[in-house]
Amino acid sequence: MEPRAAPRVGLPRALAGRLARLRPMENVIQAVTIYAIPVLLAITLHEAAHGYVARIFGDQTAFVAGRITLNPLKHIDPVGTVLVPIGILLLSSIGGGGFLFGWAKPVPVDIGSLRRPKQDMVWVAAAGPAANLAMAIGWALVLKLLIATGYSEPFFIEMAKAGVFVNIGLMALNLLPVPPLDGGRIAVGLLPNRLAYKYSRLEPYGLFVVLFLLASGTLGFFLKPFYLFGLAVVELFI
Repeated sequence: MEPRAAPRVGLPRALAGRLARLRPMENVIQAVTIYAIPVLLAITLHEAAHGYVARIFGDQTAFVAGRITLNPLKHIDPVGTVLVPIGILLLSSIGGGGFLFGWAKPVPVDIGSLRRPKQDMVWVAAAGPAANLAMAIGWALVLKLLIATGYSEPFFIEMAKAGVFVNIGLMALNLLPVPPLDGGRIAVGLLPNRLAYKYSRLEPYGLFVVLFLLASGTLGFFLKPFYLFGLAVVELFI
């Protein structure tokens, strides 16, 4: 069976209001500086988590490819991770608002190598959003520590906030039950075989579904339950 890729990931736009007083180019530079580390960590650990869990369940594809690593260079897609997000940041800084969208190199997962392909793929798919939720909690604890100690440097406080928002946004987007997103893969694994097969056939059109929801302004409506769930979990720790 040919290796199948883990789903691409999107990046949420946040803190735009805090940067609104800056000129467009300053806005972009400020946003890129604040978001760079949180985004790289979010993407790297999300993708590595897919490969790590796949290896636990018997698939060595990502390990052999050197993708179970914390080295962000192994996961960065020059277009999806760098050019597209910066371009959207620039446009949104001029026009205001917007949703920062992008993707990393998909981690290869050979479903046929998993011990129980249908069931195990649920755990492999869930690993990415789970990693993002864990990172959101971690950034929230960092933010809590900075505030508790009276730390006044706004740059690192904003970076910690960005880390929370980026990871909750990534988790929410990837839990959308549309193949090939993680939520779609989870749905396929949980559905009865006949329905799972029919639902999996939506995968070639999944990206177009997400883009349609984004263009129609309804994406936020469908993401809201997952986003609120992520915030609720984070709040338990702070």
